[in-house]
Amino acid sequence: MDPPQDSAAPPCPPAQSGGSFGIPAMLVFASIVIIASPAMVPSSWHTRNSLSILHQVPEGHVGVYWKGGALLKTITEPGFHLKMPLVTQYEPVLVTLQTDQVRDIPCGTKGGVMVNFEKIEVVNKLKKEYVYETLLNYGVNYDNTWIYDKIHHEINQFCSSHSLQQVYIDVFDQIDEKMKDALQCDCTKYAPGIEILSVRVTKPIIPERIRRNYEQMEEERNKLLISIERQKVVEKESETQKKMAIHEAEKTATVSNILREQKLKEKENAMELQEIENQMFIAHQKCLADADFYSAMKEAEANKLKLTPEFLELKFIEAIANNTKIFFGHKVVPDMVLDQRLLVGNFLENVSQQAHVERQMKSDDNA
Repeated sequence: MDPPQDSAAPPCPPAQSGGSFGIPAMLVFASIVIIASPAMVPSSWHTRNSLSILHQVPEGHVGVYWKGGALLKTITEPGFHLKMPLVTQYEPVLVTLQTDQVRDIPCGTKGGVMVNFEKIEVVNKLKKEYVYETLLNYGVNYDNTWIYDKIHHEINQFCSSHSLQQVYIDVFDQIDEKMKDALQCDCTKYAPGIEILSVRVTKPIIPERIRRNYEQMEEERNKLLISIERQKVVEKESETQKKMAIHEAEKTATVSNILREQKLKEKENAMELQEIENQMFIAHQKCLADADFYSAMKEAEANKLKLTPEFLELKFIEAIANNTKIFFGHKVVPDMVLDQRLLVGNFLENVSQQAHVERQMKSDDNA
């Protein structure tokens, strides 16, 4: 508020004859006096507001006017405006977001414990199109009715239906929304121009003894939570180690299977190579045996062709001739020679018969 002004209004100039001060001059003088009157009377908002002609509506506000105590429907936008002094009163009304702080709200819980909400903040807004209707019904201080008083009422209703445990801990996080819904419900019904945007409730103040108990309970709860989390960490580490061991075992088993399959493959390849070498060796030995057999057969056939009676007799004579010792006698030598000739003759006869039989069989096979 501005300090009061002690200066008094200057005395009116004396009337002069000759009409030097006519009616227009008096009107100009009266206007000067009215414009300067705020500086010549005790300074107060309502007094200056009623006496001034020119006034300013701040940004974010609208201008509302009363004439003779009656609210006018005229609503002005931010800027400079004129009004009739002493007759018309002016008041700026905020139509943007505003925060009302309701302090020191005592209430009793269902169990009879008194708590105190130190501060509750209500963010609200008055809709521009409802300014006239709201001020007509509830005045400039409409928020006293629908915010300050309503918050006290709703907080007490809430506390009376809940225990201290619920108010202080269990449903404390729901108080904001419950207050907002309760305020907006009644405002929508009775004062639709008021829009409740949010409500912020601070933690209530409870008796010191109960607060210490809650702090001890919270410490115990934190210890329990810490132990539970530590147990979860240990279980998680154990599970992780188990998974790592399983993964390592699976990895080892996979590597072992790969190595085993590799060794089996190598053995199979070695067996295949050995089988091929064996087949080659058998084929080679068979070829050698066939060659030996063929050579023996051919040699046998050649021998058969050679073993004629004349050839054998020649070989016998050559063998007799090669003997360096000959025994002469009456009986022995002739008998020996004769016996040898008989043996050779029988042998040759058998050989001839076998050759004839073989030739006969070959001829039958060819036929």
